[in-house]
Amino acid sequence: MSKTSLNFNYLSFLNIGVLLLGSFIVLLPLLIVLLTSFSPEGTTLQIIPKDGWSFSNYQEAWSRGKFPLAFWNSTFVALSVTGFQIFTSALAGYALARLKFKGRQALLLIILATLVIPFQLLVIPTFLVLKWGNLINTYGALILPTAANGFGIFLMRQFFQTIPVELEEAAAMDGANRLQILWQVMLPLARPALITLFLFTFIGEWNDVFKPLVFTTRPELRTVQLTLAEFQEQFTSNWPLLMAAVTIATLPVIVLFLIGQRQFIRGIATTGIKN
Repeated sequence: MSKTSLNFNYLSFLNIGVLLLGSFIVLLPLLIVLLTSFSPEGTTLQIIPKDGWSFSNYQEAWSRGKFPLAFWNSTFVALSVTGFQIFTSALAGYALARLKFKGRQALLLIILATLVIPFQLLVIPTFLVLKWGNLINTYGALILPTAANGFGIFLMRQFFQTIPVELEEAAAMDGANRLQILWQVMLPLARPALITLFLFTFIGEWNDVFKPLVFTTRPELRTVQLTLAEFQEQFTSNWPLLMAAVTIATLPVIVLFLIGQRQFIRGIATTGIKN
């Protein structure tokens, strides 16, 4: 075996070791939360239960925390915001990628500039607009403020630019208009970018606690993260029950990411690459 092959094998094992170490560091907190959630209720923080495994914490946390209603609210809000963002991002991204109009670059710069403005800085004018529209304490207050997003528009624009123009020209020669080209040609090819935007938006909305805290006060509009925060205040010293609640709140986004991870990686990897 040559010296070059030995060096290559050494670097491969070293890279694998570094990746395994990084994965362990990232997954360790999740493992601690999961193991602690199976400890008997009322015990102190235990990574490995000494008194046996208990599955009653999940049933207790589900009922005490009123998670069924919170899950419905979070799912409805996250899916609604995600649908609005995919719709607006696809239209705006296609226009910025393909249509030639005056001020296109300036408009793109303005959209990119919105990415550096934290939502917290806009909370007062957003609150006033929602109050003017009688939307405080409604689902509209949780959906409309983030119905459009600069990141989604930029992501879709970059991906649309990777699709050959010849496909659109062929569709146009067959009599398709712009909306038909977008719906029947561009969007099916942009599936990785759409799934990437879906995952980013859904997970972000699912984990959001700021909008429900500021724009709603009605208990029936509580989302999962707000319910989890209230649950933590009530059961601060009951670690197994608290970790079970954390697992319940986190599990949907983990499952969603595992299902769409292949398309997510492909969408991130191909965005920005031009033919």
